[in-house]
Amino acid sequence: MLQKLTIKNYAIIDRLEVVPDGQLNTITGETGAGKSIILGALSLILGERADTSVLINKDDKCVIEAVFDVAGNESFRTALLEADMDDDTQCIIRREISSAGKSRAFINDSPVTLDVLGKLTGMLVDLQQQFGHLALQEDAFQYDVIDAVAQNKAEREAYTTLYLQYKQVKASLDVLYKQQAQQQKDADYKQFLLNELEEANFADNEIEDAAQQLKQLEHAEKILSALQSSRYVLVEGDAPLVNELKKLVQQLQAIIDVLPDANAVQERISSALIDLKDVAGELERLESNVQLDDAKMQQMQERADAGYKLLKKHALQTTADLIALQQQLQQELQSVADASEKITTLEKELSQIETSMLQAAQRLSARRSAAIPSFAEEINKRLALVGMPNARMQVTLTSKTQPDKFGIDNIAFLFDANKSNKFLPVSKAASGGEMSRIMLCIKSLTASAMHLPTLIFDEVDTGISGEAARQVGILLHQLATHHQVICITHQPQVAAKGTTHFYVYKEEVANGSIQTRLKALDKEERITAIARMIGGDTPSHAAIANAKELVAA
Repeated sequence: MLQKLTIKNYAIIDRLEVVPDGQLNTITGETGAGKSIILGALSLILGERADTSVLINKDDKCVIEAVFDVAGNESFRTALLEADMDDDTQCIIRREISSAGKSRAFINDSPVTLDVLGKLTGMLVDLQQQFGHLALQEDAFQYDVIDAVAQNKAEREAYTTLYLQYKQVKASLDVLYKQQAQQQKDADYKQFLLNELEEANFADNEIEDAAQQLKQLEHAEKILSALQSSRYVLVEGDAPLVNELKKLVQQLQAIIDVLPDANAVQERISSALIDLKDVAGELERLESNVQLDDAKMQQMQERADAGYKLLKKHALQTTADLIALQQQLQQELQSVADASEKITTLEKELSQIETSMLQAAQRLSARRSAAIPSFAEEINKRLALVGMPNARMQVTLTSKTQPDKFGIDNIAFLFDANKSNKFLPVSKAASGGEMSRIMLCIKSLTASAMHLPTLIFDEVDTGISGEAARQVGILLHQLATHHQVICITHQPQVAAKGTTHFYVYKEEVANGSIQTRLKALDKEERITAIARMIGGDTPSHAAIANAKELVAA
């Protein structure tokens, strides 16, 4: 609900403040007094573009500020949070236009773009102007209207929940399908690589070990010769070194009694003798491990060659790298298999959700179909009351090829202004004034069932008078029992229905300039203003009496 609108330095308004009530606010005044200027200023709050021509005082900036009570507007407060802005029960929206032409917009003191401003304020204010934007051109509004009169809130929510689930699961499936298609392109090649590695079946460090063994096999004769020569000197020669050391030990033991100092030398030689015997045994062991086996050498060469080929193919360095690659390929191929299983599971889930969704859509469609005839009949009655006796509204419901967020129905509001039986979309068949009255009829009929923002009607009663104008006033009054309504009018029957009556007028100020002023009228002032709407600047007693009767009614 709009709590206060403040306009500063805009067109012929130096400063003006509007404090509407929560029901029906009527605005009257002479033609050219500035009513449309007030709407123009309000349009800036709604995201319209502006230029410096709106500034009276070029040395000061233009500021338009609106304060809204948004305590019950959950969709708006949710949108604020989604836009990372402060959420409170009160929202302040401000537009500033500098003399240099720079325009800035703020929501709760947070700067926003005009696109964001327009999107958010559209949840706060619905401005109905002749030849302006009309909600009837939007598919969402037509569905909302029919679902409101059909009392489809529970069915709509149930369908929407299933539809969102369907979209979510389908999106997940689409991602998996793309991943699977990409993986499948590589799967055959990866399987070939894996088979190659599994066939090679390398053990840890096998390639490195094979390379080392090949070096030994290639030099086996040289190794054997060195080992045999060394062992020959120690234990097998004409005078083996081990035997000679044994003799030395025996000779020294024989003189220890007479030369005790020789004992230390004898022990050192005995220790060396033990070490040399051990060396001889180790040489014999090494010698036995050296094989002159051409077949084994050929086998080792083949394993090493196979390993080097794979290392080069995959640009790797070690056997461990090949084993790691083999494990990676196994995991990737397993993920392809796992993805297929997940796809099968999700396809089953999607089918179940789709069945439930279509059933919910059919229930929603049946209720819409049942509600449309009585809705169209009631709208046509109201159109006749508001001065459109030859107009007919027709609502068509056809099936879609694919369900969307609204269900399986196409809903269209069609209009024939002159009983020609040529029904066209309302936006093409109705004039600006007719569209405003059509919207009034629709919104008055659905007011108790639909959440609506502050509704502003700009001269919805243009071109009508008498009983039609009275009926427009009644519909506006009914609508205002559920929603805040602001209506600019030239009809006394409409003005009298307001719970608050504002009067717009021009005033010459001290410097000789003309300024637009706005005043909330008390009861007597209101009777006078309405009497002037009936009988001119000098209303007769009959006009005053008529005005009193209208206000009293």
